[in-house]
Amino acid sequence: MDGISDVAVGVKRGSDELNGASNGSDSKKLRVEEAPPSRVLHIRKLPNEASETEVIALGLPFGKVTNILTLKGKNQAFLEMGTEEAAITMVNYYTTVTPHIRNVPVFIQYSNHKELKTDAGNQRTQAVLQAVSAVQSGGSPSSDVQEALAAASSPVLRIIIDNMFYPVTLDVLQQIFSKFGTVMKIITFTKNNQFQALLQFSDPVNAQQAKLALDGQNIYNSCCTLRIDFSKLVNLNVKYNNDKSRDYTRPELPAGDGQPSLDPSVAAALTKDSNSLLGKIPGALNPLSAAAAAAAAAGRVALAGQAGSSGVLLVSNLNEEMVTPQSLFTLFGVYGDVQRVKILYNKKDSALIQMSDANQAQLAMSHLNGQKMYGKIIRVTLSKHQTVALPRDGLDDQGLTKDYANSPLHRFKKPGSKNFQNIFPPSATLHLSNIPQDVTEDDLRLLFSNAGGTVKAFKFFQDRKMALIQMSTVEEAIQALIDLHNYNMGGNQHLRVSFSKSTI
Repeated sequence: MDGISDVAVGVKRGSDELNGASNGSDSKKLRVEEAPPSRVLHIRKLPNEASETEVIALGLPFGKVTNILTLKGKNQAFLEMGTEEAAITMVNYYTTVTPHIRNVPVFIQYSNHKELKTDAGNQRTQAVLQAVSAVQSGGSPSSDVQEALAAASSPVLRIIIDNMFYPVTLDVLQQIFSKFGTVMKIITFTKNNQFQALLQFSDPVNAQQAKLALDGQNIYNSCCTLRIDFSKLVNLNVKYNNDKSRDYTRPELPAGDGQPSLDPSVAAALTKDSNSLLGKIPGALNPLSAAAAAAAAAGRVALAGQAGSSGVLLVSNLNEEMVTPQSLFTLFGVYGDVQRVKILYNKKDSALIQMSDANQAQLAMSHLNGQKMYGKIIRVTLSKHQTVALPRDGLDDQGLTKDYANSPLHRFKKPGSKNFQNIFPPSATLHLSNIPQDVTEDDLRLLFSNAGGTVKAFKFFQDRKMALIQMSTVEEAIQALIDLHNYNMGGNQHLRVSFSKSTI
């Protein structure tokens, strides 16, 4: 590595660097203001005890790291990224967020070198790089390499929330974890009927600190317990910025099919109520800031008498000419197991729907509030009722109340069922399954256009037991799902219909 000068000239210059405080002379620095982008980055002002793995960890969130050279005596290092694009993303990110290693700010800029030619005999470096790339591509590194990797534990934490009485939003997680360092990305999902999240810090050290401090803590009093361990992933790939996932380094990402994240003006409006919200949920990790409280409020935290334990929803602005307990059972059944439905006798544009638990009620509310059903935009809120009462024996309520507790159509009866992983917001594209072998594309197109919509596109999966069908609007898809989920296709095979996250 001969010929690398102490000072690789870069893009960003803090004023402190121009006063002769760092290596090299002022004149040399000021003479050349910028090195053009390169996949080799020059990192300066490293703390004495910084390890190679910690330097590599700075680059990992942005892509593959292909080489590293540390200049111990000079507190500097050169890091080679797999592509120039990854290096540019990294430099751009760290111009807005100062990178730290062991709580010491370090400086990153492009190097004058286009690649690093290091001595291949440097086995330790190779071992670390090999370990990192093995984990990045999902493999398991060998034991000597695991040791090297243990030093650079992943910047990504896997978080499971036990005992989840209140909804925990992505914003609440960001709020809590950002006390320990820069949170770059978060992905939330439900697996094995448990709410989980993957959260990536800019530095593995922050992930270690957060895990030490927060593992086993409750977000709210005596509930929402955090269980935290390190993820095998070292970099999260976030495609959408919405209420399920967020990449804070790329605000330009689309919202995808999820709800877009909470608009700051909405958050501000909600903060007016947030104090009472916080007052009612004193908790171990409080005080959450007003913004996080607003986010929780936007998640419509249940604050009924037994806060959060009610699984009953109040649905209003229904089309009273068209709506039936069965149509509400089918639509709300996409998001949980509906136990009872009661259309209100004196107010037939409103109904109470009892889900099997508060989480399902929350899920149905967040996905269906504001959707169009039979031409009207429905409102879905949490009810103050704990249960839906059945009519007294012998009393005819004109079929307005139905008990579905033993329905064979519940989607979420089996713990760990695939259905838990396939819950998506209403969309124009529907996923069909359980299609009999002899049913053709034309049969299905006809069936769905008879439901009163226009079929825009259709695609069979390879085995022809499943298909995607795209209607022209979300409202038409909602209508088709209500009409055709569990439709008898003959031979006692019933069609299964759900919303898809894909488009055709």
